Amino acid sequence: MVDQTGAYEDDLSPDELAFQRRYGPWDAWTPQQAKEVFDPTGLTWWIAGGWAIEAFTGEPRPHEDIDVSMWRKDVLSLVDVLDGSFHVWAAGPDGLCPLYDDRKTMPERADQVWLRQHALGPWLADCVLNRDRNGRWVSRRDPDFDAPLSEVTWEREGIRYYNPEIVLSFKAKLARPKDERDFDVTLPLLDDRARAFLADYLRRKEPAHPWQQRL
Repeated sequence: MVDQTGAYEDDLSPDELAFQRRYGPWDAWTPQQAKEVFDPTGLTWWIAGGWAIEAFTGEPRPHEDIDVSMWRKDVLSLVDVLDGSFHVWAAGPDGLCPLYDDRKTMPERADQVWLRQHALGPWLADCVLNRDRNGRWVSRRDPDFDAPLSEVTWEREGIRYYNPEIVLSFKAKLARPKDERDFDVTLPLLDDRARAFLADYLRRKEPAHPWQQRL
């Protein structure tokens, strides 16, 4: 974040400082704050990433942002329904671009949209876009796999979250310290079905991954 004097916080890593100087700071919502914005849209949405792990395990963890998942086909509806309240930007390997007025074309290579209230405001949510196959959820990591959304998510207090084995299948490829920590706290709580799903995914997509030995 930038403080009231316009200076960046002292404890930012060089990469994070460079990111914020180019794109702006983050002040991400909690799942409850996301619910207050997304529920009124009438669109289908759910929570991924670290917040989904925290909800499942009950173990608090730091959060740099929030990953709100939604259908890719609903992006332009999101832009329309949030018009006047939030700006929606497409985010992908080619950078950021706003979606508004005559520029409501989602770039093919962009798989996320970011939300903020205005140009001087921080980013509030990172929406990860999911493709569907005849209405069924398609895994971004394993495009041959699809399932009803109800089978890969669960719900608590009116908020839908990815199942933990789904989150870990995304995190396996990244293998960051926080991903290892999430695996450590989640593994003892996984049932046989979830363990079998994750083990099969790793066998096919990440055959050398060390998590296999622990499943």
